[in-house]
Amino acid sequence: MSEPTRTCVGCGRKAPQRELVRFAAPAGVLEADGGRRLPGRGAYSCRRLSCFERAASRRAFARTLRRTVTIPSGLKASIQED
Repeated sequence: MSEPTRTCVGCGRKAPQRELVRFAAPAGVLEADGGRRLPGRGAYSCRRLSCFERAASRRAFARTLRRTVTIPSGLKASIQED
């Protein structure tokens, strides 16, 4: 079986789902979803901090998740630089 492909909301690069970080906002607060278990829509970002920051500044998370989201200041720490 082939692995699902997802698109980074920061840079637009398509990659296998396991290479990207999933984010969800079930209560309106953006959370990293490492186990891919949080309910609702998900937004994917590369593991580069620059992609996360670009998505946040362009409001790409809110647009993809189709809701208003709050991004906590400590969330950047969950992104690992390659």
